[in-house]
Amino acid sequence: MTFKQNRRQFLNSLTVGAATTALAVKAPYVFAKKRITLRVLGTHVTLQEELKQKAMQELGINLVFRPMGSAAVLQKAASDPESFDLYEQWSDSINVLWQAGAIQPIEIERLTYWDEINSLTKTGKLTPEAKIGAGDSPNKILYAQSDGSLGSKPTNKISFMPYVHNVDSFGYNTNYIAQGEAYKTESWGWLLDDANKGRVALINAPTIGIFDAALAAQAQGLMKFKDIGNMSIAEIDQLFDILLQKKQAGHFAGFWTSVPQSVDFMTSNRVHIQSMFSPGVSACRGKGLPIVYAAPKEGYRAWHGVMCLSSKAQGLAKDAAYEYMNWWLSGYPGAFIARQGYYISNPQRSRPLMSKAEWDYWYEGKAASSELKGTDGKISVIPGQIRDGGSYTKRFSNIAVWNTVMDNYDYSLDRWFELLNA
Repeated sequence: MTFKQNRRQFLNSLTVGAATTALAVKAPYVFAKKRITLRVLGTHVTLQEELKQKAMQELGINLVFRPMGSAAVLQKAASDPESFDLYEQWSDSINVLWQAGAIQPIEIERLTYWDEINSLTKTGKLTPEAKIGAGDSPNKILYAQSDGSLGSKPTNKISFMPYVHNVDSFGYNTNYIAQGEAYKTESWGWLLDDANKGRVALINAPTIGIFDAALAAQAQGLMKFKDIGNMSIAEIDQLFDILLQKKQAGHFAGFWTSVPQSVDFMTSNRVHIQSMFSPGVSACRGKGLPIVYAAPKEGYRAWHGVMCLSSKAQGLAKDAAYEYMNWWLSGYPGAFIARQGYYISNPQRSRPLMSKAEWDYWYEGKAASSELKGTDGKISVIPGQIRDGGSYTKRFSNIAVWNTVMDNYDYSLDRWFELLNA
């Protein structure tokens, strides 16, 4: 199937009519009598086998994980809410899913750990001094309003359950690119630097890759944006003209669609620098590659994981979905995903399940006091190493833009597929 065909199908999927919200079923759980199967649609980032087995063991339910690339997951969920019970991805997918009627509001009163969730999701900031960043910070699209829209005014219903989140940038191989200094010399501009021509990759996700490219173009002094989180048509055109010229000159080695593919790009030496997610960096390090996860002086591109309830989920499947959502904030999952560099919305509950060395490295930004293993069981951190970008607070105090579906999203999608097909 061509990219153009994918694009047409995706855009058509957004015309799906809004589904009626199912009423909450508060019948007693009967998982012990009848083993419920819960279908979870998402990406490889969170749909991992160890989490699946642990959840099935502790909840007494069957889990069917269906991981796909970011764009494919969103297309599937928006067009076919009957195909899943829970959806896991990034906050930039919320507006698309909400407008398509693919998800239903989540009742806060059924979330066991809601009061433990920190201020990042609820206000967009971990600390009052932090930069909130351009675009859709999670608080802007969290609460379901009485008029059917999403907003920051607190209500008793939300569009997604907050859980994993992180700041993203790019990874680079110091065998080929001299290591820079965090927040001072490392720059998004490196992605469009002619010195890296032919060894650069971007993530193939229109609502993510466009911001990596925009930050790079601005850092290189090739253009400026009035609001990088909500680009005008003229700005989108200027950006893609730059990218098309770069592609035609052989600048890009590829566009990856999943974390495993991004790892393959690095390990095969296809690229020296690329958009990356933290698990990809950890996996590359576990294979012995000297990959640095940049802390760009311009600020990070931030994202927030969302766990959403299908508009078609009801009855026992809906009950099981709430049980699974609550399990995700119960401690174990947060400790597990910390080992691949991700944060959880209520980290203090996961802290007792992490060693002091793990907590100090992943959350506090301190030097590792011992070898640390990633989620794959391989050593990803050596003693003395400090996490790229520092502590949780430091990293989330330096946000340039959040993953966002812009007002001109449809137009940017046209240009994105033009770039891929060029």
